[in-house]
Formats: sequence, C-alpha cells, structure tokens
Amino acid sequence: METIPKWTLDPVPGTAEYEVPLPDGLSREPSALLAAHARVLAALSGEREVTVGYVAAKGERPRPCPLTVGTGSWHDLLDQIREAGADLAVLGAEDEPAAFETVLDPHGGRGPEDTVLHVAFEEHTLRLRYRTDLLDADAAARIAGYHLTALAQLAADQDAEPGRQSLLSDDELRFQLDGLAGPHRELPDHRVHELFEARVLAHPDAVAAVQGEQEWTYKELNSRANQLGRALLTRGLRREDVVAVVMERDLDWMAAVLAVLKAGGVYLPIEPHFPAERIAATLARAGCELVLTEDGSTTTLDGADTDAPVLHVDTAYAENHPDSDLGIPVAADQLAYIYFTSGSTGEPKGAMCEHAGFLNHVHAKLDDLGVGEGQVVAQTAPQCFDISLWQLVSALLVGGRTLLVAQEVILDVPRFVDTITGGRVNVLQVVPSYLEAVLAELEQRPRELPDLHCVSVTGEAVKKELVERWFAAEPGIRLVNAYGLTETSDDTNHEVMSRVPDQDRVPLGRPVANVRVYVVDEDLCPVPLGAPGEIVFSGVCVGRGYVNDPDRTRAAFTTDPYRPGERLYRSGDHGRWLPDGKLEFLGRRDSQVKIRGFRIEIGEIENALLRVPGVRDGAVVVVGGTRLVAFCAGSARFDSGAVRERLAVSLPAYMVPSAVHWRESLPLTANGKTDRKTLTGLAGELDAAGNGSGAGRGTHAPGTASERRVAAAWAQVLGIPGDRIDRRDHFFDRGGTSLAAVKLAIALDRAITLKDVTRHPVLADLAGLLDTPAAS
Repeated sequence: METIPKWTLDPVPGTAEYEVPLPDGLSREPSALLAAHARVLAALSGEREVTVGYVAAKGERPRPCPLTVGTGSWHDLLDQIREAGADLAVLGAEDEPAAFETVLDPHGGRGPEDTVLHVAFEEHTLRLRYRTDLLDADAAARIAGYHLTALAQLAADQDAEPGRQSLLSDDELRFQLDGLAGPHRELPDHRVHELFEARVLAHPDAVAAVQGEQEWTYKELNSRANQLGRALLTRGLRREDVVAVVMERDLDWMAAVLAVLKAGGVYLPIEPHFPAERIAATLARAGCELVLTEDGSTTTLDGADTDAPVLHVDTAYAENHPDSDLGIPVAADQLAYIYFTSGSTGEPKGAMCEHAGFLNHVHAKLDDLGVGEGQVVAQTAPQCFDISLWQLVSALLVGGRTLLVAQEVILDVPRFVDTITGGRVNVLQVVPSYLEAVLAELEQRPRELPDLHCVSVTGEAVKKELVERWFAAEPGIRLVNAYGLTETSDDTNHEVMSRVPDQDRVPLGRPVANVRVYVVDEDLCPVPLGAPGEIVFSGVCVGRGYVNDPDRTRAAFTTDPYRPGERLYRSGDHGRWLPDGKLEFLGRRDSQVKIRGFRIEIGEIENALLRVPGVRDGAVVVVGGTRLVAFCAGSARFDSGAVRERLAVSLPAYMVPSAVHWRESLPLTANGKTDRKTLTGLAGELDAAGNGSGAGRGTHAPGTASERRVAAAWAQVLGIPGDRIDRRDHFFDRGGTSLAAVKLAIALDRAITLKDVTRHPVLADLAGLLDTPAAS
C-alpha cells in the first residue's frame, strides 16, 4: 500500500502546487512540523510506522527518518524525533541518495520533481507540491488541512494521543457520513412474503418456480406454503421461534421457507449432508423449536442429538390444513432468518437478520440486477450460503419465476450452461471460481446466451483478469460485483459493470439504498478519503447480532456513534474509498478467508484439528487462494486420511483441508508465534513436489499418451508442475475439489465426467478411461 493514496479522476502527468497560510499560534519548529507530518502520513497510509524523507538542514538532500505514530502522546513523538535527529546528525552526508514518496522540508526548499508529495514550510506559508497523475487539487487541499489540524492538536495538548485524534474537517466528515451513503429509498410497509401474496392475487396461474420438469404456479406455491405454515402453528410455533429447515434445494424447500416467514417464525437453513455433530450444535445454539424436513434428508439429522420436534412436509400436507393466507402480523423489526458462519473460537456463530434488512436487500437486487415481471432468476447457491435466499424469492415479488438448478447440474458445467439457456434465465449469480469454469466451457464451445442479461459474482474477491475474459466472451451481458456480509443482510455494495474497470482491482461499488458504509480506524473514526481502514456498516442492513452469543455480538456489533439508536457492524474487512465514491476491498487482517464463496474462520478448523487424538499442535494455511492445507505436530506420525476423516465428523466438507502434513514441530516466528508465512511456502513446495514422493520422475512417471494427457490437464487445473505428477497420484489428495474436477473435465474436452473423476481419482485409472470410451 502506498503512503499517499491516489486520488484523482483525471490523472495528468506533471506537478502542481497548493499553498495555505499558517495560522497564528502554530509552532514553526522543525520538530513540531515533522511530528505533524508523520501524523498525517500515518493517517493516510493506515500504518503506525512511517518513514519520512526529511531535510534536516537547509540545502541538504532528504534522508530517511523512521517514526512510530499512534502508540503514545505528542510528547512521546517529539522525543522520538529528537532521537532521530541525533541519528541523522551522525549519518551526515555520508549516506547514499534515496528516492522518497514524500519529503518534508521545514526550510522551504523545492526538492526533487518526481516526489509524489513535497511539503515545505516557508515563513508563514505551508506549500505542497504534488504529482498531478496521482493527486488532484481537492486532495492536496485536504492534505494541507490535515497538516494544519495536526499542528493545532499538538499546540493544544502535547499529552494527547495523536493516533486518537481525527484530522478530518467538518465538511469531509459530513461527506463521508452522508455523501457516500446509499440513496434513501422508502420501503413498502410489507414483508417479503406479503409482497409475494399480493402477486399471487394478481396472477395466480403464472408459473412461480421450476425444478427440472416440475412447475408450480403462484397459487400452488402459496397454497403449499400456507398449509405448511398452519402445520407449524398447530405445533405451537410462536413469534420469532426458530424453525430449522433440513431439506434439499427443491420446490418443497421453497414452500417451507415461505411457510416459516408467514407463520412469524425464524428460518434456519441446514444442509441435510452436514455432520450430525454440527447439526446438533447448530440446533442447540439457535434454540431451535421445530425442525422441518422431508424424506431422504434425514440421514445425518437422525443421528443428531436434539430434542427439537421434527415435522416432515408430507405429514404436514396430509393434515389438509386450509390453504388461505395465514394473516399473521409480522413487524419490520421482527427476526426473519439466522445463517450460521464459521467462528474463530471453534464454534459457528449464527447471524440474525430482521425482515426490514431482508426486504431492503431483495429490493436492491431487483433494482440493480434488473429483475422484473416475467424475468427468470436462477437459484444455484447452497442453502447455508446466504445468497441462496434472495435467489429463491426475489422473482416472486415482481411476477417473475425462480429456476431451481440441481447440484448435479451445477457440477456438470456443459449441462449447467444448457440449463441456464434452456430455462431462459435472465439473472444469474455465482462465485468467481465457478464463473471461470463457465467461461472455460464457453471458450471451448461457444454458444448464444440470448436471455441472460446480468451475471453477478460474489463470495470471493473477483480478479480483473476474469472480468476481462467475461467481456471478451460476452460483451453484451452486464457483470455485477456484489459485496456484503451475512451480518448485514447479505450484499451491501454493487458494482454494475458493462465494461472492464480502469482500476487494477475490481471495485466493490457504491452502497445500495438505505445502507451506510464507513471506512474507519480502530476507534471508529473515519479515516481520510482514500486511506485504508476497516469497513463498517450502519443502517437497515445491520442485523441483531449472533444468536445466544452475547460475547461475540459485543465484539462485532455496537451503536453507530454518529447516529444514536442505530446499530453498527464491524466487518473486519479492510478497504478504502475511491475518488468516484466507490469502495475498494483490500483484504482482511484476521484469520478469516473466503473459499468458493464460503466464509471460513481458520481458527475453527484449527480448533477441530487440536481435538484429533495425537495432534499436539496444528495450523491451517490457504494455498493459491482456493485450498486449505493443514500442518500437524505430534509425538508420532499419523495417517493424513484418518485426520481428514476425523475433521469431517464435525466440519462441513468445504472446511476440511485438502491435505494434512505431519511435522515434529511447527516453525515459529521471532516472537514465538506460528510462522504461517513459512508454512504457506512449505505447503506450495510439498504440493509441487507431490508430497515429496518424487512424483513425475523415474518408473512412476505418466507413461502412456493418455496418462501424459491427463497429467497435463492436472497441471493446468491444480497449478502443479507437470514433472511433479505421478501416475499413482490421487486427484483429491493433490488438492482437487469438485469444482477442480469440473474444470478437469472441460480441459479434457469432456472425454471424462465429474463422476469419472470421483470414481477413478488415481491418474492411471482415470487415463485408462480415455482408452475405453464406452466406460464414460
């Protein structure tokens, strides 16, 4: 990250100057000027340790002056400067010339022309010279103002902590709080299910949902949902009671979700294949009152330790409840749903969101993605992924239809593309890694997508290269980068693109209606425009917190200090504002990652790892942005497959590391912490070397033409050097995933299928299928 954030919409080569008079009462001592300048650089860079290019004496060249800002008072900073001055005096003119991004000259010199920002004080004037390809006049004026504010703060109280004092002017603060917020929009005084009911009255016989060859009209879907809702009420369901829906993504699941909302309950999605231990923990944490399920979805549920009553949808339908609307009053601030996400303490946390935030998010999708009457929205996301909910219901509010796309179709990319085309889908949302697979299919087998007008990507940071590939292949279909968190009712920002963005990073876009986003420091004070900080949220989008989890709720949720009475959520994500008012994502500073759209706390996996018998110490790292790799230390070696099986008892499949490596001890940093950087590099080396097996060399190198063809495809899909692939290698042990298997099938021109890879994961066996076409 650069010290001076770029801030201009019209970059022009050259330099310009900005001058402002120094008010009376401000110190002109070089030490005070250096302290103020260091404080400004710390605020602009988001770093406590800054290096100033400092001109110690008139006419000398600048020399590096490292300072730490924010851990003490102005007085402490001045003491640092006195020590730094002594060091500079010892260095004299013997040090080598250096280039600096910023230079401070308290003696009024001009300095080198290529400096991004040159700050000079001369008599009663502060003069900034800046590069116009990086800063505009407004940015220069703000930075000059920061210097004057810092000097005034220093003069007012040297015992104050500069890191806890804001440099922003009232105008800038007002702009950040109000000018960068999403537009105001009046929401209808109805809940999502009530707006659906209005559409049922308008066109009862229109098709509302499609799954394979099965279609339900608005009237039929509403009828089923009303019957299920009354079945819940007869079993004592009360306002905001939690109902777990343990079902596959089918039409009855859709009816079940609407039923819970209509009955005034709280929807809690659970995937049927989750481990019984995790299902039991989720039900207990949520205080679940009822479980709604279906035949074929109870395999692990039956093994879960829970006292919650279980209702099968077929049983509910057989009770022949009236199918008219329930008419249960549901308030805007009533709880609508709970989604559980990974938790760093080893236990998942359930984010609670209200009906108002839910409705606001759905309306944002309708507006920005162009969902209207007669439009088809594809429902593709797993039940436990919060985006599944808007995909399920948004079309129902405007007279459109939902196309439920089965998981086996999603895992067969050619079939998925055909399904989207045949289903006349208009709006589609997928994670970036899956869009890459779709693009690979379209590049190999081009075809028209005549009805698709908008594709949204979410769940992972989207790379510019993917956007470039998309518009090269489909220039007429808009791409929307959607960003948000489960705790904020899903997506809060949309970047709607009709072409490749100019920036190196794909922006997150502006906040959607009724959402406020701030970029702040650790004290919740907005940082200077363009500076990095934590992304926090305020407004209707912010949920209640984590269910039955007051400690973690207090850590992440608080009151908006600028709007008393409104909730504020601290995301842990870091970003910055861009000159066009859009948000840019810079990453996280904790152990949370997103892989294939799923939010994962590394700490939760590591806690599960430490519960495995024989594991004394453990760490998990991310390799290539897509793979989890675990390292374990113990007194004796263990079978990595057995460790993965043990983890699968308590963790969903997407959280089980693809590889587990044993070490006598884990590497440590100088301060005694696990050296994750070293482990990440080691994981890559072990991957490339085939776990040290000598893969790809000698008698076990791929031998036949088919084996070499498969090995080349593995290398492409898994990112492993071809000479490190053994004919005995197991696809999934080398880091393969279901999505990687989909990409492998495409790379092999669909000569094999996903099922082939699953049934024959060893390279030699899979290559044998290429020599026996009938086997596929």
